[in-house]
Amino acid sequence: MKISDKREFAQQNVFGLGQENSAFAQFFQGNSYLNPLTNPGETCVFLANVTFEPGCRNNWHIHHAKSGGGQLLICTAGSGWYQEEGREAVSLEPGMVITIAPEVKHWHGAKKDSWFSHIAVEVPGEETENEWCEPVEDAAYEALR
Repeated sequence: MKISDKREFAQQNVFGLGQENSAFAQFFQGNSYLNPLTNPGETCVFLANVTFEPGCRNNWHIHHAKSGGGQLLICTAGSGWYQEEGREAVSLEPGMVITIAPEVKHWHGAKKDSWFSHIAVEVPGEETENEWCEPVEDAAYEALR
């Protein structure tokens, strides 16, 4: 469900906006916000609600792992996009779950006219790391419908 009004979105975003995602801002086009839902030292699974303002998306990236690893996206509010390299973009709506295998180059973010939130789950594994790649090209993003 597209939501362009920030106050209306805040009512739908049950896991909260969190703080500006300044630590990873260099890997995003537009503003994003991060609200950790678990503490890394208390559990082996890290969960965070990530919120994207309209038009915001992260760069292409890859979750590497020797074994295990990858990422889950649990869509909670607004409307967004997910795309794997070489595939068509998938429209994201609340209630959808995206399973991202390790070693798959992909990006995700808000639609240009909607706020969007998902819970990001970093799947535990051995020797996991995230490789940030190039930004999503503006022309390719703008062409999404």
